[in-house]
Amino acid sequence: MDFARLALFAVLGIVDLAFVLAWVNAIKRSRAAAGRPDAGDLFTGLLTDFMDALGIGSFAPTTAIFKLRGKPSDELIPGTLNVGHNAAAFTETVLFVTAIAVDPKLLTAMIASAVVGAGVGAGVVSHLPRRAIQLWMGSALLIAATFFAMSNLSLFPAGGVAMALHGWRFGIAVGTNFIYGALMSVGIGLYAPCMITLALLGLNPIGAFPIMMGACGLVQPVASFRFFQTGRFAHGTSLGLSLGGIFGVLIAVFLVRRLPLHALRWLVAIVVTYAAIAMLRSARASRAVTVAAVD
Repeated sequence: MDFARLALFAVLGIVDLAFVLAWVNAIKRSRAAAGRPDAGDLFTGLLTDFMDALGIGSFAPTTAIFKLRGKPSDELIPGTLNVGHNAAAFTETVLFVTAIAVDPKLLTAMIASAVVGAGVGAGVVSHLPRRAIQLWMGSALLIAATFFAMSNLSLFPAGGVAMALHGWRFGIAVGTNFIYGALMSVGIGLYAPCMITLALLGLNPIGAFPIMMGACGLVQPVASFRFFQTGRFAHGTSLGLSLGGIFGVLIAVFLVRRLPLHALRWLVAIVVTYAAIAMLRSARASRAVTVAAVD
């Protein structure tokens, strides 16, 4: 294993140890709000991180399920996504970065830029009002549903055969991942836009997996530190996502050999579109309440 991957795993271990300690401290500060996960939380984590390991992503499907279940409240969703899916992201990073040999420089630079972007984005999102979060996440879900549909209609670029990028292609890849890392803080998953960008730049689609997994493996705990400070995440639901998510990843990687991904993406697109409409309607209702209160 090359030095870049060893360094990545070392940083990943340190950051995730800090993540666990910060979560414990957050629970101690708000013990009454900690709560416990229920069966629905566990199943949501298993199902969505199963899809995540297959390259579909977990943020949009999880948000859709949250809206269908009516919990947690909308302003807690971005933090819950980042905190709750971190255990699965850690597992995926270890598995995919070990198995797929993409250029170490590209891998390291793109992960680093996404982490910096997440630190900036989470600082903003952790203080946004409820309606702003609803508008951002409603828009994010519509974007995600569009990506799913485009993928099924073969409107995405096929990608190249390269496992490394150089020159201006390298610069664009690193710069755009900063933006994608920041957007994760409002619930916009990194997978689809990152994979599209790398395909357009000529990278082999397989090479995108360790980059995507590695970025999320570090972006989510870094973003979570801000949410731990503000307490804007659902403790019990996050724990349920974490426990169920690990099993979902392991099932996808080691047990699943064939799955109708085409049909699954259409199903996810429909559910996510419903959730987007529900989120935007909630934002509209919040605005109406605010206007009525002012009048």
